[in-house]
Amino acid sequence: MPSIVDRVKKAWNVFKGKDDSYDYSPATFKMDYGPSYSYRSDKFRPFSGTDRTLVTAIYERIAIDVASVRMMHAKKNDNDQYVDTVHSTLNKCLNMSANIDQTGRAFIQDLTMSMFDEGVVAVVPTYTDVDIRKNDSFKVYELRTARIKSWFPEHVRVEIYDDETGHKREVMYPKRAVAIIENPFYAVMNDRNSVAKQIIRKMSLMESIDEQAANNKLDLIIQLPYVIRSEKHKQQAEERRKDVEQQLAGSKYGIAYSDGTEKVIQLNRSLENNLLKSVEYLMDILYSQLGVSKAILDGTATEQEMLNYRNNTLEPVLSAIADEFTRKFLTSTAITQKQAITFIQQPFKLVPASNVAEIADKFSRNAILSANEIRSIIGYKPVDDPKANELRNNNLNATSEETFPVVSEDGGTGQTVSEDYYDVPSREDIGAQAVAQLLNNQ
Repeated sequence: MPSIVDRVKKAWNVFKGKDDSYDYSPATFKMDYGPSYSYRSDKFRPFSGTDRTLVTAIYERIAIDVASVRMMHAKKNDNDQYVDTVHSTLNKCLNMSANIDQTGRAFIQDLTMSMFDEGVVAVVPTYTDVDIRKNDSFKVYELRTARIKSWFPEHVRVEIYDDETGHKREVMYPKRAVAIIENPFYAVMNDRNSVAKQIIRKMSLMESIDEQAANNKLDLIIQLPYVIRSEKHKQQAEERRKDVEQQLAGSKYGIAYSDGTEKVIQLNRSLENNLLKSVEYLMDILYSQLGVSKAILDGTATEQEMLNYRNNTLEPVLSAIADEFTRKFLTSTAITQKQAITFIQQPFKLVPASNVAEIADKFSRNAILSANEIRSIIGYKPVDDPKANELRNNNLNATSEETFPVVSEDGGTGQTVSEDYYDVPSREDIGAQAVAQLLNNQ
């Protein structure tokens, strides 16, 4: 434990540093840190105008749920079942830090939103041990989402954020070294005449109508008491219109006068249209095609609704990401060794707290989960008892090799004995022993 004197000598405060080159104030800014922005330049920006519609709320909800599922570099057995986690640099990118700006979870969310917005997205290894353009085998240290600008037979030109210069730049990469992930719901979200595109167009029309209705226009028609056909009468009508405008603009309460022979017709009545009903109809279709409901968005969905949402909506997106990562970022040798990028959804997240005890009992009785595994799922620390890691039914007697504690009448624990201690003789054995004892006595 360092003493107080050592801590004072070695302590450092960002506001009391002696090196003026690290002073961030504009007057003494001496070091060149590169370009700066008032916003995150690497942040995803919607490209197709979805940020102006209600569709973004659905996309964001799905992206958050996709990022909440743990994705890992795993080792599988011959039956493609999860065996163990491979603690590789790629696994670190997926779970801890994808790059200097994003955690693994933020990266997956950014990847999903970019895929929903553009239909297809590229994931580029920006930091590897060797040049990915010349080598088929490489270690991935950092990943970034990139927008595909041009397609070539064996290459793609992508727009990617350069964290060294702080700018976005276009780079040519071979397809074999870049994960190209297509939206599994492309026909619903990104096709030219898809349901999502129709909603976006109709929402834009509704917003333009609302903007016109919210401006400072009165939409009045003044009917003058004479026929406007000659040029002189047109000039008089124009002067009369300007006079009314000046009266309304200069009046405190917006009041103007008119001649008794003039007639004022007001046109700023709301126009009836079917845009709102059409948008509501298309939103219902979008919900059904994506497997999303309003209850999922507001958090009132039932367990069955959430199960359908996970299987029909999240699973296709997660599988598209995991399969492409396995195909591009793992070598043929690693795939032959049953390594893969996989994901594991937690079914206990859908279970109410009142049902956890019953499910835990069924899982332990059928030797599916051990006691410590169940404790970790519900948020408790594992215990040091070796039996807590065993897969066995605690309601059945143990094997002959196991020993059990003898519990005294006062609840204390005595010496350990074998399983034979708990063997109870049957009624036939008791009867036979009684008969033998009587014969011996005679």
